[in-house]
Amino acid sequence: MLLSSNDILQLVNDCLDHLPYKRQPASLYEPVQYVLSLGGKRIRPVLMLMGYNLWREQPADILMPAMGIETYHNYTLLHDDLMDNADVRRGHATVHRRWDANKAILSGDSMLVLAYQRMQQVPAEKMPAVIDLFTETALEIGEGQEYDMAFETRNDVTEEEYIEMIRLKTSVLLACALKIGALLADAPQRDADLLYTFGEQVGLAFQLQDDLLDVYGDPAVFGKAIGGDITSNKKTYMLINAVNRANAAQRQELERWIAAKDFNRQEKVAAVTRLYDEIGIRQLCEEKINHYFELARQTLAEVHVDEERKQALKVYMDELLHRNK
Repeated sequence: MLLSSNDILQLVNDCLDHLPYKRQPASLYEPVQYVLSLGGKRIRPVLMLMGYNLWREQPADILMPAMGIETYHNYTLLHDDLMDNADVRRGHATVHRRWDANKAILSGDSMLVLAYQRMQQVPAEKMPAVIDLFTETALEIGEGQEYDMAFETRNDVTEEEYIEMIRLKTSVLLACALKIGALLADAPQRDADLLYTFGEQVGLAFQLQDDLLDVYGDPAVFGKAIGGDITSNKKTYMLINAVNRANAAQRQELERWIAAKDFNRQEKVAAVTRLYDEIGIRQLCEEKINHYFELARQTLAEVHVDEERKQALKVYMDELLHRNK
């Protein structure tokens, strides 16, 4: 049976809600359950099941590896929050705030092991390919995070470097999810590889949307105050291009705000957003997002599956394109 993304999301959430945690001490696993209970879009497990459903009728058959990829994703968020000293995730206190940094490190490490334990619950003949891809992806995500942290102390980050960083930090996990779904469904190798590329392209568009929404999103819908990237001088696609495309006066003002140690948050966000508007950064970012979504459409068109079977994935991609949070 072909399932919609909403049907698959329901499967994912129901499975997450009933995952067993029987090991002791229970206090080690409480933060794991807490993090996985906070919600989220569940894009990665949904994509894995949708990739599988292109060729196989029962996506519920691979729920455990899908739980593995969602557990891994949330492990990276737990540790990212600790590295960023963030107070809130999805409207709730982060693990290191609710407990402490030591608990965040240890429970996060246990989440990584649980992710592998869940991912390996696949047929024995599929395990080498699945675990090899998952491990390579995990290494790439760490590399992306390292680039992201290194960019914080650099003022010469190029657009190409930024795109490669978000490919590693964000895109490859979406690509991995889709390809594992395809591998578990016995898809032809070329189609599995095409789905990987499709996932990379969707992931790049998705991260660029996050950059855009952090500046131009509706706080009531976005779920947090906008302008966080601006106040922290985060090297986003928008800031990098603003600096590179600004005239002398605009660049001077941008650099003044970037260098400012003491500032009014609202004033800085308003001033930098105004500069983005003047330079045309919003349109530039929207064009780049549409570029990657169009590449994704072209890649999906090459996958050798009946168009009817691709429809749910196309609808889901359009939902991601038009998201506002």
